[in-house]
Amino acid sequence: MLAKIFILAVLLLIVASLGSALALLFRKEGEKSRMAQALTLRVSLSIGLFLVLLASFYFGLIPSHGLR
Repeated sequence: MLAKIFILAVLLLIVASLGSALALLFRKEGEKSRMAQALTLRVSLSIGLFLVLLASFYFGLIPSHGLR
């Protein structure tokens, strides 16, 4: 249950970072570096979440429901 909450929290952070980058896209020209930082944060969170999911599956924290 804790893993599901963690995954949802990280997904919400990813969406918030993407929304922040979108808002900065429509602002002044000086905000481009902040937009790049927001997109970098989104990519970092996505890669981190992917690695955590892989590790959780490997160590058995996420059960396998494969085809029979």
